[in-house]
Amino acid sequence: MLDFKELSAVLYSAVLSDVMDDLGMMSQAMKPFIRPLDDGLVVMGRARTGLFAETYSVKEGDNPYLLEIALIDDLKPGEIVVMGCDGPSERIAPWGELLTTASRARGAVGCVTDGLVRDVRHIRQLGFPVFHGGIGPLDSKGRARMIEIDTPIDCAGVRVRSGDIVLGDVDGVVVVPAERADEVIERALAKVRSENNTRDELRNGKLLREVYEKYGVL
Repeated sequence: MLDFKELSAVLYSAVLSDVMDDLGMMSQAMKPFIRPLDDGLVVMGRARTGLFAETYSVKEGDNPYLLEIALIDDLKPGEIVVMGCDGPSERIAPWGELLTTASRARGAVGCVTDGLVRDVRHIRQLGFPVFHGGIGPLDSKGRARMIEIDTPIDCAGVRVRSGDIVLGDVDGVVVVPAERADEVIERALAKVRSENNTRDELRNGKLLREVYEKYGVL
């Protein structure tokens, strides 16, 4: 079983992106408008997906949060909520403090959405990694609702399925397909070792050309 806490201390979005590029998976990094609420936090875990659609009213007696609640209450330790809102969106703000608190209590480790987030000060105080498509005060009620959970979604230009591996840091968010995870992570760890050797030799005065020829990383 993969130890995401340990791996996230070594791996980073750029090295995973490079490895997947080499393997022909060149569309696994989310669009650059996705940013962390806290630049210093890193998140890595398995995705749990939810798909949002815009709405413009709420019927009397209807609970627009039904699927959203079901997803959050079913979270397992080490999972990351990934919410697709067809963003960047100016109307859909699916994430805030209370969902953060509930997810954290279930053992989830982060959230990624191409929609808006709110309650930013409170989320930052909780130290919960959230990657977002914008910040705004809007409630999703009457503007959007979750229509599917645990189905393949598009989030900021990347197809994400529940069980895929997500890593987010200050450079961005990447998604590793679950069936390729072992191969990608093994290659990424090897690349990190080569980059560390490259860095050490450059610090010692070696020419970039010489070091690149030796290790093949840049």
